[in-house]
Amino acid sequence: MTNDAPSNSVPEGRVSVHIADGVGTVEFFHPKGNSLPGMLLRELAARITALGENSEARVIVLRSGGTGPFCAGASFDEFATIPDVAAGTEFFSGFSRVILAMIRVPKFVITRVHGKAAGGAVGLIAASDYAIAVSSAAARLSELAVGIGPFVVGTVVERRIGHGPFAAMSVDADWRDAAWGERHGLYARVVEDTAALDTAIAELARTLAKSNPQAMRELKRVFWAGTEQWEPLLAERAAMSGEMVLSEFTSKAIAAFRAR
Repeated sequence: MTNDAPSNSVPEGRVSVHIADGVGTVEFFHPKGNSLPGMLLRELAARITALGENSEARVIVLRSGGTGPFCAGASFDEFATIPDVAAGTEFFSGFSRVILAMIRVPKFVITRVHGKAAGGAVGLIAASDYAIAVSSAAARLSELAVGIGPFVVGTVVERRIGHGPFAAMSVDADWRDAAWGERHGLYARVVEDTAALDTAIAELARTLAKSNPQAMRELKRVFWAGTEQWEPLLAERAAMSGEMVLSEFTSKAIAAFRAR
């Protein structure tokens, strides 16, 4: 068993890793709805990549802390302080790095969704190999509501759920319930509550930790075949978002959203 102390490089937030019985668990937490500032995104990508190289972990579980939302998406506090296009591009590249880390790591990533998921959080779920959610885990792509679009995470969300459902999520920004998420493949399974969620996650992780690593590695390659050129695509999408977040329209939309 290996315990990795929580990261102390992110004020008011953390990423921690725990390995036991072949299962590597990555947990992120932020007091503002488990939102994701740039430093947490960099930590997540680094920790997931490192677990891929650690022979003690044969399967990876991604989860967030607390009992509120699974993840509120990108940090609005950081949005408001982005000074230029380069900084904006770098911020949205954080989501690119996490998505690429999740789909490139040669081990299955199971995501535990214990609450609502907004914006970039939907991208993390879509980049999982298997996601289990509670029945209250509604999801929405909220980007258009704050003056931008789901350009980066949309790449993996569209692949996961298909063009039509992705377009619908992007256009109306309404909450979709967990049953909708399961029906369209965002969630592999939906369970009643967190107790059932933890049981389901533990059982699946234990089973996979005892499965053939080579078979899982090759299955993962099959799952994500066709994404080999995503690095330049995601870089282009991050630049689109990085420019748009500085527009007057977006600045006003974010200010109004934060004032609610």
